[in-house]
Amino acid sequence: MLLYITDFLSQYYSGFNVFQYLTLRIILGVLTALIIAFLVGPVMIRKLQYHQVGQPIRDDGPQTHLVKAGTPTMGGALILVAMAVSTLLWADLANRFVWIVLLTTAMFGAIGFVDDYRKLIKQNPEGLRAKEKYGYQTAAGFITAILLYLSAQSPAETQLLIPFFKDVAIELGPWFIIFVYLVIVGSSNAVNLTDGLDGLAIMPTVLVGGALGLFAYLTGNVNFAEYLSIPYIAGAGEVAIFCGAIVGAGLGFLWFNAYPAQVFMGDVGALALGAALGVVAVIVRQELVLFIMGGVFVIETLSVVIQVLSFKLTGKRVFRMAPLHHHFELKGWPEPRIIVRFWIITVILVLFGLATLKIR
Repeated sequence: MLLYITDFLSQYYSGFNVFQYLTLRIILGVLTALIIAFLVGPVMIRKLQYHQVGQPIRDDGPQTHLVKAGTPTMGGALILVAMAVSTLLWADLANRFVWIVLLTTAMFGAIGFVDDYRKLIKQNPEGLRAKEKYGYQTAAGFITAILLYLSAQSPAETQLLIPFFKDVAIELGPWFIIFVYLVIVGSSNAVNLTDGLDGLAIMPTVLVGGALGLFAYLTGNVNFAEYLSIPYIAGAGEVAIFCGAIVGAGLGFLWFNAYPAQVFMGDVGALALGAALGVVAVIVRQELVLFIMGGVFVIETLSVVIQVLSFKLTGKRVFRMAPLHHHFELKGWPEPRIIVRFWIITVILVLFGLATLKIR
């Protein structure tokens, strides 16, 4: 929105031309989302406390979590508001990718909101039934996949890139729709499973989102894309503003979510942020790199799958409790230690993912 206003004002004062630079708008996107989160956060927490929107705690979980009962949740709405406002203010609203990422985030955020609303407001411990939730996620994932497939303007937009190889790309054709659906829904659920400790999910989301923003910037610049031997996707650069909003909003939320948390993210935030990372990775054609950089999310998800399969097939559990972070809690690790170590692992994996830009 502000891009058009500053473009109009540049007719009267050339200094407004500076807002045409994508790098400046990315920085402003980060700062705007951060400021909104700081300003709205305390108000939202008080509202959630007033309406008694508190987190229920499982009796079979780590006993250290019992003190968290009643902590306000659904705080992920704060992240989504800050992301949306910042993106709408600084991104080019004529760009198709901007609307696709916003739509995807909103759809999965709505699913998470309904789930949280039923559990916390309606006092229905099940929330959305598993089949019901997965059905909505499936519909949202396919909507995004079909939009990206039908709006593709170059062959590169529907190819699967293989990291570390310069000229290896697999043409997916219509299978692109299935692949995108799996990436987005899988990423959404992976972040949701990881969101179990104070700040555990949001910092890896910030780190991966920031790295994907760099990929978006480079992919949308024909010169950088050619130099790095990555596909040039016209318009993908604007997605970097959305990624910047993820970083700013995420850091703002972490201010209140850091141990001991004043507010929890809830499904409204976790499902939406996971889907956001997935759709951005698809747009910049770095789905496999997302798998690397989001390794913490992947491991957390695999721990649940392994635990369920092992118990069904053998009647025995591999981990003391799944997802994996609860296993370490039950082994006696303090919560802050688990959180920080998972953050460190994410930093390493993100750097490894970024290294694929040159190792080709």
